[in-house]
Amino acid sequence: MLYKQLVIIVCSSVLLACASTQDSPGSGDSEVTSHRSNCIFRSSIRGYTVLDESNLIVDASGRRTYHVVLRRRAYGLSSSWGIRFESPTGRICARFSEVIFDGHSASESIKIASIRELTPEDHEYLLIQYGKKEPEIKQTPVPKEVKGAEVEELDPAANDETSGD
Repeated sequence: MLYKQLVIIVCSSVLLACASTQDSPGSGDSEVTSHRSNCIFRSSIRGYTVLDESNLIVDASGRRTYHVVLRRRAYGLSSSWGIRFESPTGRICARFSEVIFDGHSASESIKIASIRELTPEDHEYLLIQYGKKEPEIKQTPVPKEVKGAEVEELDPAANDETSGD
């Protein structure tokens, strides 16, 4: 009897372990993609654009761009002479790496909250959203008044007389 219970417990544990490791939303290939876009090789960084005190766009080799969000506001970031990325490894990753810049009084470091690889459409949208680029959509001009385009109102009584014949 004890052996049967032991076999049932072991089988149940194995089934439970298998069920918890099946693919779920947010695991598998999407997790690999997400992990890849959460890091940038430091040697691939070519430049950056400061959007505001807590948002940057980082340009990397291969025409890749990333949206980097800092954990807190970096006052003076937009007027700083330059920034550098620090990491214990050669990869700049969210939650482990930081941005160092010259603040108002001394160098300041702020941890990176998130890094996301941008599509060209996302890149353009962020630039427009933060006022770094004008949208390419042209506004339709205000209609101009044209001479001789006045509207004549017809006499409704005249229409009734002609249609009644």
